[in-house]
Amino acid sequence: MSTTLGSFIAGGIAACGAVTVTHSFETVKIRLQLQGELQARKDAPRMYRGVIHGITTILKNEGPSGLFRGINCAYIYQMVLNGCRLGFYEPIRGTLTETLYHNANVQSFGINIFSGAASGIMGAAAGSPFFLVKTRLQSFSPFLPVGTQHHYKSAWDGMRQIYGHEGIKGLYRGVGPAMVRTGFGSSVQLPTYFFAKRRLVRHLGMEEGPALHLASSTASGFVVCCVMHPPDTVMSRMYNQTGNLYNGAFDCLFRTVKTEGLLAVYKGFFAHLARILPHTILTLSLAEQTNKLMRKVEDRYFLRKDEQL
Repeated sequence: MSTTLGSFIAGGIAACGAVTVTHSFETVKIRLQLQGELQARKDAPRMYRGVIHGITTILKNEGPSGLFRGINCAYIYQMVLNGCRLGFYEPIRGTLTETLYHNANVQSFGINIFSGAASGIMGAAAGSPFFLVKTRLQSFSPFLPVGTQHHYKSAWDGMRQIYGHEGIKGLYRGVGPAMVRTGFGSSVQLPTYFFAKRRLVRHLGMEEGPALHLASSTASGFVVCCVMHPPDTVMSRMYNQTGNLYNGAFDCLFRTVKTEGLLAVYKGFFAHLARILPHTILTLSLAEQTNKLMRKVEDRYFLRKDEQL
């Protein structure tokens, strides 16, 4: 494993590569989550009827730029989020394991989950303003609008408008659900990945390489999507609201379920799965490679520095 800084950089680079491929699915997912907000199911319009229909509809009306709204904010957010998630996971896990078991190599499922959640929460809190603007940019459509529409010329204009009208508090609107959502996802992402990896090596005799990384990250991505989608729906609606439509995360969850039914929290699930599976596969697989590259860079740099001393 490279240093914390090296892992932060490697995780951020890997996540940016992944988000380039999966951003369009995220756009569809957000619009599906906002569609029919606080309307009874029988009364809610269905302008986007699923993943494929959502993609084709946006392409037809808005072109490729419609699918990639907010991509610049997504890059910054992914650098911050996954830099923290992949950069701080191992130091937190190692420190806790060393403290409790006096051996950093011991694998404790509880410690692994806590370390994943803690590193994810740190990243979500740090990157929340960027996710806020990204969500609002992606939800905007001049042709088939869903949810509250925010007219921002760019990510920077969005930041400026939010800060001008609401201050710092406005930029961190919805940070609570974001931390819960990312904490849920992060608590299972890396532990599931490494658990699957160890089991595949032990029981199926798989060796270190792309096939092992692909299988492990696929298992991880599916579990992440199942766990984090309900808080993800709440977060999307909290981020996109104007004023105080919801008094908080629990109010949003309660009113959504009461008005739209229990399954409303799983709106856009398949779009989320279509995004999270390749995103997790690409992020974790690329992270393995970028971590190796960072180790080589660090070894060469520190070796030269030691020789000079």
